[in-house]
Amino acid sequence: MTYTCIDISDALPIIENNATIVDIRDLASFQTSRIANAKSLSNDNVQDFIDNTDKAQPIIVCCYHGNSSKGAAEYLASQGFKEVYSLNGGFSQWSAMFPDQCESGN
Repeated sequence: MTYTCIDISDALPIIENNATIVDIRDLASFQTSRIANAKSLSNDNVQDFIDNTDKAQPIIVCCYHGNSSKGAAEYLASQGFKEVYSLNGGFSQWSAMFPDQCESGN
């Protein structure tokens, strides 16, 4: 099982098709601003996420710039998720292109 790197424009239809967006940035950055409906994923909660998430559901992994998400996406694919994507450009590019699709707070 492997993952696919996708551009932000290619992520939009997947997100509209009920993909889960996981954000692997640090919690302070996540709370400051994130893609709407994203879930924070860290070493502290990754096992719970793996155990309690439908493995057939698409997963899009987001980090700061699209580099760290590749390793996380590869790991999730190795845990049995069928459709895993790494978001090219990460949150920095997303927030520049779609500021109206970001949210903040806890």
